Amino acid sequence: MSHEEEFGFAFEERYRPLLAVLGIRPSTCRLTLTGELLRVRFGPWLVLSPRRNITGVELSGPYSPVKAIGVRVSLADGGLTFGSSTTQGVCICFRRSVSGSEPLGLLRHPALTVTVEDPARLIGLLTPAGRPAPAL
Repeated sequence: MSHEEEFGFAFEERYRPLLAVLGIRPSTCRLTLTGELLRVRFGPWLVLSPRRNITGVELSGPYSPVKAIGVRVSLADGGLTFGSSTTQGVCICFRRSVSGSEPLGLLRHPALTVTVEDPARLIGLLTPAGRPAPAL
């Protein structure tokens, strides 16, 4: 991929006011993918990772609002969620854990779940050539 691919986040109307208080709005949320880099901005939160650090992707959801809306860290596995919808998202797994849930980068996350507008397209772009994409 020689150009940038961008994805907006899918926002459920009922959660917009709560998320807006945190600075999370459609205009402040974007996943950008280049040939070398994954960049995810979710309001004031940011995750950056080299593409070669991505080991897998899978479709996930639906979710409970308590576990998925806003910025969440899983107590079970330390995974990070940037959630604006309970319908579905994409879980991106990393070889080397990434920071993004707090400003000092002390907490590291083995995976990031994002509720982007076009999960199937994102999965297709992140699935290595020659390996089948997960079933949607």
